[in-house]
Amino acid sequence: MFLYTTGTNALEEAFPEEEKKPEQVREHLLPEESINLSSASLSSLTGVTTDGLPLLQFPPESAIAQSWSQNSRSLHWKVWLATVFLVSAPVFFEAPLVRFAPWLSIVLTVGWLSISRQLRENPQNQLWGSLLWGFSLTWFCGAIYWGWLRSEPSWHLPIEAIALPWAIWAVSQTPNQSQYRVGGWFYLGSLFGTSITDLYFYLVNLFPHWRAIMRVESDPAQVQPIFQSALSQVQTSWGMAWALGLAAVLLLLGSRAMRSHQVCYWAFAGAVFGTIFVDLLFAVLAYFA
Repeated sequence: MFLYTTGTNALEEAFPEEEKKPEQVREHLLPEESINLSSASLSSLTGVTTDGLPLLQFPPESAIAQSWSQNSRSLHWKVWLATVFLVSAPVFFEAPLVRFAPWLSIVLTVGWLSISRQLRENPQNQLWGSLLWGFSLTWFCGAIYWGWLRSEPSWHLPIEAIALPWAIWAVSQTPNQSQYRVGGWFYLGSLFGTSITDLYFYLVNLFPHWRAIMRVESDPAQVQPIFQSALSQVQTSWGMAWALGLAAVLLLLGSRAMRSHQVCYWAFAGAVFGTIFVDLLFAVLAYFA
């Protein structure tokens, strides 16, 4: 309950809902001699008349409503799906690569940044370039940790947070000033999901299993019993309670971000939901190991 109430208050501050503008604004009464409009033309001009007083209207849709058109909503979902993919993809591509060629993973970061720059130079692709920039940050941090430091779980979160200053700089800019805002929010969402996962590993005492698996990762026969031991700990009442509680935090935060009309918050939400997908994937693998 404490997590839910404090989380809800924090979400309202982090993702404030857009202020709804009034549909109509009453104008002061003009002198009769200053305007010569029939009631019919007045009605067609203002849309509403009450007791002979003209009411001027905003356009049928405010700027916010226009930005939430069908096309814009489709773009938001595309960004959300792309961010889920970008969080999940390193599990299948980067993780195996860094075990054999960690330096190649570092070099690939330069390639991602180069592609990101080219995309951002085109106004039509600027959003995708920003998103790829944020992905480059997560790829670089992941390459360092999983390439050289993966045997020590306590180093995971600090290494993944190396690029945090750049992300904070990116999200602190206004939407019109920064080409990196969407990527910055994607990085923050990915880092938040990582911190929740690592917190769970710590609370359920799975760090020893992490270290053990890293020592024998090349021998599947030795990895399987470690997976089974870790799974038995997860299935305890303590492990299940924390799993449900922390998953609720991720779901609440991700859903709250998706209530915004700003696409950068959808990038954050996609990264958070991508974390849930990856965690469930590992749980399934451990169950069938």
